[in-house]
Amino acid sequence: MNMKRIYIAIISLALSVGAMAQSGTNTPYSQFGLGILDDQSQGFNRAMDGLGIGMRAGGQVNVLNPASYSSIDSITMIFDAGFSAQITNFKENGNKKNARNANFEYAVATFRLLPKVGVSLGILPLTSIGYDYSAQSSSKDYITVYNYNGNGGLNEVFLGAGWNLWKNLSLGFNVAYVWGKYERYATSAISKTYSNDLSRVYSGRINSYKLDFGAQWTQNVNKTDNIVVGAIFGVGHKMHGDADLVMRNYQALQSTTFSDTISIDNAYSLPTSFGVGASYNRINKFRVGFDYSLQMWGKLDYPVANDVAGNVSGASNVNNRLRYEMQSGMLSDRHKVTVGGEYIPNAMARSIFKRINYRMGVSYATSYYKVNGNSGPKEISVSAGFGIPITNAWNNRSYVNISAQWLNRSASGLISENQFRINIGLTFNERWFSKWKFE
Repeated sequence: MNMKRIYIAIISLALSVGAMAQSGTNTPYSQFGLGILDDQSQGFNRAMDGLGIGMRAGGQVNVLNPASYSSIDSITMIFDAGFSAQITNFKENGNKKNARNANFEYAVATFRLLPKVGVSLGILPLTSIGYDYSAQSSSKDYITVYNYNGNGGLNEVFLGAGWNLWKNLSLGFNVAYVWGKYERYATSAISKTYSNDLSRVYSGRINSYKLDFGAQWTQNVNKTDNIVVGAIFGVGHKMHGDADLVMRNYQALQSTTFSDTISIDNAYSLPTSFGVGASYNRINKFRVGFDYSLQMWGKLDYPVANDVAGNVSGASNVNNRLRYEMQSGMLSDRHKVTVGGEYIPNAMARSIFKRINYRMGVSYATSYYKVNGNSGPKEISVSAGFGIPITNAWNNRSYVNISAQWLNRSASGLISENQFRINIGLTFNERWFSKWKFE
């Protein structure tokens, strides 16, 4: 085993931690809960809209089910890094606006550590927060301008292993360190006959862990075909993170500022999660599959600012008569269904177009947060793309994975979003541990 090259991969991942920004987003929906959830897929399964629970692909890193790590062979080292660029169109009451983002998304690696045991490590986005919008109202005596903006999110650095316990059964786990922070600002400036600036700053910093388990069963149908059934389980728990609310009230006539800070200890939690998936595979020809996952956010409390009477207060009514407290019913269980597949015309052909992996997937997901007490927007997504093999004198197993994704978030009476994203992933699949013989 070439340990020097393993050290190089680990150092590359460590450098990625410093380079990694939050997974790009610019949506007002990221002001709810912990932000927009990332699907945490890699280059090959992003083109299938995040399909992966029942996928075993020895030439790719599949973080969605750690049991898949055991499929890597003994001479391979895989390093995968991804980038994205997106444009989002927002529509509300006939008004339209566009936003653009570009980001470094993830960096992961995997290799065979022991016979039947594969190991993976890397950095992934978990949630992202990014929005900036304003509104205005007026009356005979005053004009009020409301501004809302926020930024931040959560990332994770993980280490996982997959073990081929029996011929057909593989088990695996990922253990991760989760960290991040956010700031959300809500201000209102009242002016005309008098001036009064009100603001709330919601902030939090989280340092915790994340633990996920996976299993896969592979059943051969014949010499070329097999069926893989997978399951995953995520451990729900309290995260070490405090929520702070700073309230300020500036009154211009008196030139006075009132300020108060409220903190809640251990305010955030990760939900218990489950997932199942299956795929039908023909070696070097095609694979099709489906996933279903459930995240049980609905059982979790969330910090909310309430007035003395107990009614939820909006940012437009900032005052010093508030309680910042944990409240139930602010989040909902999240369900997601994904169907997808890939096709290779002829993996052994000389023509590169016949060796390209063509992929496609669709998914439907419910929201894990509520907006004004009602269910948040549903998500419908379609992805398509391809994996282009990189061929040179010593390597024909690496890929450039390119995909396009369209995502729609919408709900009655809320902002509608249409997002178009381009994903580019570079999968370096090298025979680092092969032994060369000379005569």
